Amino acid sequence: MRPSDADLWARSRAGDSDAFGLLFERHAKLIFNYCFRRIGNRETARDMLQVVFLEAWRRRDKELAPDKVLPWFYGIATNVLRNQRRSERRFAAALSRMPGAEAAPDFAEGADEHVDYERQAKDGLLRLHSLPRREQDVFVLCVGMELSYDEAAFALDIPIGTVRSRLSSARARLGELNSGTGHEQGESTNAQEAAQP
Repeated sequence: MRPSDADLWARSRAGDSDAFGLLFERHAKLIFNYCFRRIGNRETARDMLQVVFLEAWRRRDKELAPDKVLPWFYGIATNVLRNQRRSERRFAAALSRMPGAEAAPDFAEGADEHVDYERQAKDGLLRLHSLPRREQDVFVLCVGMELSYDEAAFALDIPIGTVRSRLSSARARLGELNSGTGHEQGESTNAQEAAQP
């Protein structure tokens, strides 16, 4: 019989690294996809996936309700993403003060497919970034990662009513986009097919 997340988390809290490894195997793809959908870069999303689970292991003394393990991982990922964005802004500011360099082409196997997928992700991110940050978090968790209102509220540590309100507002804002802003009216706000880590 397959152990529940709650059972694996209880064992992890007791220091069982194998149980934590099973949680990682079970949820790594979901957390990777969430990170990728927020930043649009596969390599950075992989790095962030590692940070999320390292942070979860570090904080394994946290007592969680049986159905809150995955939402808690999403909450950690949201905070890691915020920290990443702050670091990127500081790095971009530092780079802007330096002379630019030419990029070398990457001829890695499958690069074309990855570039196309990342280009599509960046287009989606442009739409997503048109939303206030608080709505972005709710939209990606509820629409992209298909969390319930309750799970998203837990992950973001906000009331369920706030989740509903922000999601409604995000959908309305995205629905107002038109071809004048570079987006087609009536495009679906549903998440694209999940990326592979």
